[in-house]
Amino acid sequence: MAEPVNLNRYRKNKALAEKKARADQNSVAFGRTKAEKELDKARNAQDVKRLDDHKRDDE
Repeated sequence: MAEPVNLNRYRKNKALAEKKARADQNSVAFGRTKAEKELDKARNAQDVKRLDDHKRDDE
């Protein structure tokens, strides 16, 4: 005779596994290291400074 299965626990475990799989996919798609984020921030700041340096003063 087979062991009885608690369907509520089965559903919760299945939902938890799906949530973890989705989180793993998102971390691959959107996750970046701190160094990568800081590098992007530095590059953006450098671009803004370069554009500001080329602005003309019309005053």
